[in-house]
Amino acid sequence: MIQINNLRMAYSHTEEELLNEIEINYGIKKNNIEKYIILKKSIDARSKKRMIFFEYNLALKLKNENSKKYSKYEEKNYSVPEYGKEKIPNKPIIVGSGPAGMFTGLILAENGFNPIILERGKDIKTRSKDVKNFWNNGIFNEKSNVQFGEGGAGTFSDGKLTTLIKDKNSRIKKVLEEFCEAGAPKEILYLNKPHIGTDILKIVVENIRNKIEKLGGKYYFDSNVTDLIIKNSEIMGVIINNNEKLYSNNIILSIGHSSRDTFEMLLKNNIEIHQKPFSMGIRIEHDQDLINESQYGKFKNDSKLGAADYKLSYRTKQNRAVYTFCMCPGGYVIASQSEKNSIVTNGMSKYLRNNKNSNSAVLVNINTEDFNSAHPLAGMFMQRKIEYSSFNPNKPYFAPVQLLEDFLNNKVSKKIKNIEPSYTPGYYFKDLNENIPNFISESLKEGIINMGNKLKGFDYKYSVLTGFETRSSSPITIIRNKNLESLKGLYPAGEGAGYAGGITSSAVDGIRVAEEIIKKYKP
Repeated sequence: MIQINNLRMAYSHTEEELLNEIEINYGIKKNNIEKYIILKKSIDARSKKRMIFFEYNLALKLKNENSKKYSKYEEKNYSVPEYGKEKIPNKPIIVGSGPAGMFTGLILAENGFNPIILERGKDIKTRSKDVKNFWNNGIFNEKSNVQFGEGGAGTFSDGKLTTLIKDKNSRIKKVLEEFCEAGAPKEILYLNKPHIGTDILKIVVENIRNKIEKLGGKYYFDSNVTDLIIKNSEIMGVIINNNEKLYSNNIILSIGHSSRDTFEMLLKNNIEIHQKPFSMGIRIEHDQDLINESQYGKFKNDSKLGAADYKLSYRTKQNRAVYTFCMCPGGYVIASQSEKNSIVTNGMSKYLRNNKNSNSAVLVNINTEDFNSAHPLAGMFMQRKIEYSSFNPNKPYFAPVQLLEDFLNNKVSKKIKNIEPSYTPGYYFKDLNENIPNFISESLKEGIINMGNKLKGFDYKYSVLTGFETRSSSPITIIRNKNLESLKGLYPAGEGAGYAGGITSSAVDGIRVAEEIIKKYKP
């Protein structure tokens, strides 16, 4: 097969027009093309006043491939390293079933290691009911929520799969292919900004669990690891729910960024933990139609383009990074707390992204110097302070909201205008400036105003701000060596451990940990 890159087509093109363009630009006759595969597809809206384009990288299988004018396309598939020489003494234990734990488990199961996956929360179906009950009725479950349960926190998100990590070993390809096999749309294999959507992601998560169990792995829900069994600086096992002991010489800590009790337990066991910079801010909601018009102009209503997104950033005069994060076209602002009497927000979209509102986090970078403490968990304490201060006991689990115009002027809003907040179970009016450090609020103000110069309408005065997004990434790093161990046999992995940021990079980190075990042992 050959590969052609940067083929630009009007977004409304037909397949016949695509083949004609290949013939015109590359001299490849239509009748010589046996089939084509889309390798990459992105939207180019820079000339939206005239036309919006799709840009393609394609692999072509030709009936006659004698021409040397074109680059050869060679598909690179994922492969695991060779087994080690030592027989594994017992089944590996994976703590957490988010993307890192899921893919550590999958790779180990595919290679005969029969992993045990311990999940502190519920299975995805039970978890989904608990989350729905919270959003609809305000009944919060500390053990089963947006943060804890099968699939991890990313299950209730937009299901974005974009990542900036470099990957020469086709691990990302492996992740995307497994998602597709489990029910994700095939387009995630080639879209420049792939997403699954929370509705489909729930199905994917369950199907991957079924595959792991069919291959010999085993899941245990309601199984919170409350302590480690360590002897002579070597991991020997874990204690579950302060009671049951489970022994293994290989423990993978694929905990999420909200496993705060686990962070404290690790610290108690003298596992080395360092502070890590992270970001905090608010969620901003606009009418999705406004974003579509800003990005697509006169083409905004064409379903072929879907709901428009954006990605904005700004550097303040005080040298703070302000940026949008986890933008959810046609999505919802959701309640995402894992602790009682606190408020945490995040964004979520379904696959079709067809809700009336769009939303995104607007975040400010937080440096370790901002913690004003040398304690390894100082960042966590800073998050928690904001989350607890946002809780209104008179309106339990209602989130504080403010119109942008009022936020800029430090005024409590009196009523919503034309954008209804999507957060449930409800909201109350509050001056958000009062709950966050001054450097965060001032950076947000400066950043949002300047982002309005980049994206028309972003600084619309009646945009709704919802507080607060505090869990964009982990506030810690669990230190590990070149073999990915923090002590012999203990492997921190994924976002909670500080080595990933998002579904794909977490899954890839989980694969890397599985590879380390495979290189050391044979099943």
